[in-house]
Amino acid sequence: MFVPFLLHEFKRHDSEGEEVDDLNREEKQRVVEDIHKRFQEAEIVIATDYKGLNVEELTTLRRQLREASIEYQVVKNTLLNRASENTDISVITEYFKGPCAVAISYDDPVAPAKVLSKFAETHPKLELKVGAMNGKVLSVDDLKALSKLPSREELLSQLLSCMNAVPGNFVRTLAAVPAGFVNVLQGIKDKKEKESE
Repeated sequence: MFVPFLLHEFKRHDSEGEEVDDLNREEKQRVVEDIHKRFQEAEIVIATDYKGLNVEELTTLRRQLREASIEYQVVKNTLLNRASENTDISVITEYFKGPCAVAISYDDPVAPAKVLSKFAETHPKLELKVGAMNGKVLSVDDLKALSKLPSREELLSQLLSCMNAVPGNFVRTLAAVPAGFVNVLQGIKDKKEKESE
């Protein structure tokens, strides 16, 4: 005969016989959902190995990334793997091993590569592992090449200066036509005055 039991009275145990807290499981699920949403919205995600960085160095790195509007999160690898399912980031799950933190940028793919590469030059303990952008894997060499590109702000500045130069040149050209015409008329007038003398 089947005897139903109340689910809330049932206690789960891990392989060592210790009681597992379901609230912890719920918290992990919330973290996975949050990171999954961030991965879906991300323009680029870069995985790093931060092993060997002290708290002060890690705080400095986080501050530099935050100033560039980049999130930097240390998350358990199993949670990163679950969060990356059905996202463009799933192509790099094999790199979520060991101490792993991810830099997430939502609009500028160059900024995190620049900040992380520059920081790694002065702090060799920070290791760039891999990146993912638009479902493609970016190797360490790809990330270094990306870091050498102009940032989004620099590109916008260059575009704006080009856009300002075109109307300026156009106005100067248009202004030169009447000025040239006036010079031709002045020349004809001077020539007629000399002939009439």
